[in-house]
Amino acid sequence: MKQTKQLTAIIEREDDWYVALCPEFDIVSQGKTIESARDNLVEALELFFETASDSEIQGRLHMVL
Repeated sequence: MKQTKQLTAIIEREDDWYVALCPEFDIVSQGKTIESARDNLVEALELFFETASDSEIQGRLHMVL
């Protein structure tokens, strides 16, 4: 069963691209539109959670206040 997590996405424009950052795990992606940057970030996070060990996930987790 797929688990749902709510995480932060910070999306900023850099020249002709949008860069999306998840600060909790320090994972970044990009896209030509805000939506594609967000979708690419979601995909990068899904791949990270599928392949990372529990210790790597805990080691990379940064609490955002």
